[in-house]
Amino acid sequence: MELRHLRYFITVAEELNFSKAALKLYTAQPSLSQQIKDLEEDVGVRLLNRTKRKVELTDEGAVFLEQARLTLAQADKAVAMARQVSQAKQQMLRIGFVPVAEMKIFPYVLPNLRVQNSDLKIELLSLNNNEQMKALKKGDIDIAFTRHNFTSEEIESTFVLREPLMFILPKDHPLAKYDRIPVKALNGIDFIIPSSEQSYTLHHTILNFAKEYGIEFNIVQTADNILFNINSIGMGLGCTILPAYITPLSMDHSVVRPLNVELPQIDLYVSHRKDNTSNAVKRFMELLTRVFYLDFDRK
Repeated sequence: MELRHLRYFITVAEELNFSKAALKLYTAQPSLSQQIKDLEEDVGVRLLNRTKRKVELTDEGAVFLEQARLTLAQADKAVAMARQVSQAKQQMLRIGFVPVAEMKIFPYVLPNLRVQNSDLKIELLSLNNNEQMKALKKGDIDIAFTRHNFTSEEIESTFVLREPLMFILPKDHPLAKYDRIPVKALNGIDFIIPSSEQSYTLHHTILNFAKEYGIEFNIVQTADNILFNINSIGMGLGCTILPAYITPLSMDHSVVRPLNVELPQIDLYVSHRKDNTSNAVKRFMELLTRVFYLDFDRK
């Protein structure tokens, strides 16, 4: 029995569908079925009941699933801790981030960090919230900047900043004539929305705002990339709502207008593993705290 057998079994048990599990694991369904069959032979009991219509856990499988998750979590923790020791020796700091950190955090922290720690190598990875948490738990990154508070038994998340949202529209759009746009005028407008996959918090904050004021956008485009979002507005394809840090990137063919109601705000958090004893992480957090006056009691 190998760890991959446990990963395969857990995925099948969660999906209760071999086809979906195979897609999630990037493997072929016949191969996945054989791996589960091999696992059952090793364990000596049937873990899953399979029919043409459905897959179900047996009583034995339910017990095995609980222990398999614990075993896999412990193995992942062992890998993460070993990588942390290795990275500490190499003076490496890996930072995951959402786009706002590039403009609001890194210019004020990284230059000083490099001056104070000339041997430190820094790797920056642009990842969405969930990708960062997976990487943080596995030890693939040391620091995560996300839009969500992921505080748990193993993760320490700290509030960094709160950012207002702004309404951006093409310069020649009919609503551009207003100094302050009535919120009801947004009903039915062509709208470009950030994708849920890459900007989950922003995507759902916008939808919740629309719901609160009884607005229904005509969503003409979903954008994975913030710059693509801005370019589309400049081409006159629709309006959007984006964080204020985007303002310097706005093009000549787009304008920002306030509404007659307050747009929501979104938060930024910094996270790290509680068991990460890396000096690089410690120095980064100390510098970040000094620059942004972080309050570790505010979660």
